[in-house]
Amino acid sequence: MDFIKRKLYKDLKKHLSKKEITLLVGARQVGKTTLLLKLKDELEKENTLYISLDEDKEFFTDQKKFLNYLNLELGNSGYVFIDEIQRKENAGLFLKGIYDYVQRKESLNYKFIVSGSGSLELKEKVHESLAGRKRMFELGSVSFKEFVNYRTNYKYENKLKDYFEIKTEEAFNFFKEYFNFGGYPRVVTSSKMKEKREIMKEIIESYLEKDIKNILNLRKEDVFRKLIRILSSQVGSLLNYNRLASEVGVDVKTLKRYLYYGEKTFVLKFLSPFYKNKRKEIVKSPIVYFKDVGFRNYLFGSFGVEREDNKGLIFENFVYTLLFHELQFSDAEILFWRTQTGAEVDFIVKRGQKKIPIEVKYSELSQPQIGKSLHSFIKKYNPQKALIVNLNFEKEIKEKETIVKFIPFYKLITEKII
Repeated sequence: MDFIKRKLYKDLKKHLSKKEITLLVGARQVGKTTLLLKLKDELEKENTLYISLDEDKEFFTDQKKFLNYLNLELGNSGYVFIDEIQRKENAGLFLKGIYDYVQRKESLNYKFIVSGSGSLELKEKVHESLAGRKRMFELGSVSFKEFVNYRTNYKYENKLKDYFEIKTEEAFNFFKEYFNFGGYPRVVTSSKMKEKREIMKEIIESYLEKDIKNILNLRKEDVFRKLIRILSSQVGSLLNYNRLASEVGVDVKTLKRYLYYGEKTFVLKFLSPFYKNKRKEIVKSPIVYFKDVGFRNYLFGSFGVEREDNKGLIFENFVYTLLFHELQFSDAEILFWRTQTGAEVDFIVKRGQKKIPIEVKYSELSQPQIGKSLHSFIKKYNPQKALIVNLNFEKEIKEKETIVKFIPFYKLITEKII
């Protein structure tokens, strides 16, 4: 498979100089092993060892045997890459014991770079076991920016804004491709429609069979499958727990447990409401998005299929992924706004006391028009800036003291707007 440059790679590389464990987590098949091997290749002049729990389980039977194995292969120092650590029972405690032993021994200098799927954190309580001993990095599927750079052979990597504005038709075709198929690496690098469908089916089946079924101790994964299929038709909508539990055929407590695991395995994301007046404004239910639009589209039955009734939902989910990838390592929160009177704004990006309301419109606008809900938010909170993200229209107007910017979606990744 061709290597797709990932934004996270630079952060991982910088962290190699730190003593704490570099822990790379993410959904199945988003490219964690590829990044580990790329890092290992860059350290070719250093002492390195790559171990996969898929193949090298024999060395993980106990901590003493593992340390003896490291000494045999590396001597007293080196970079230790451990892939698929979630396959080790009590992985968090195992790593904690190894790490603490190495730190106590002045003669040993091992740096651990470890990868695991979402089930690692859930099953092994890694946060508690490795508190103060690791930094966790989440790798998602390929972002839209990474996708466009890859598909253009990185020719416009430092001038994407110009690319979108000059090579408009080609850029929009890439948008439509990503909009339909999402960013799982094997889907991105496959050129045939049939193959893309087979790969996405395999990814989803593997997730349900190997992650969800095992984590939840389900005899069958059908109930969870039904749940995420229903959620694929409700992106951007408030969750009604009672109704959803009834549709799925479980009680509300079980439903909330399933939703929790859906998020912790990096497939779903639940946004919380923004509010100042808790009594009047707060809506307790979250809204849901999928971390990858291709994953969502496959569940909905629109993977590579043009359906007009579906495009608004996908575009809203797509914009969420743009915001997530742009803000992933910042102090910003992505929230939403709903009031008991029915006013709603799709996204609120909050940084400290600053807030940017963002409305999403899957349309080719021809003139600036502010909806009632955004108008209500501006009147109530007087933000410095508000965004209306659409397909092609660009304009800046003022509403009271707020600058309202109508922007094409690509401006979210080509300019420092948020």
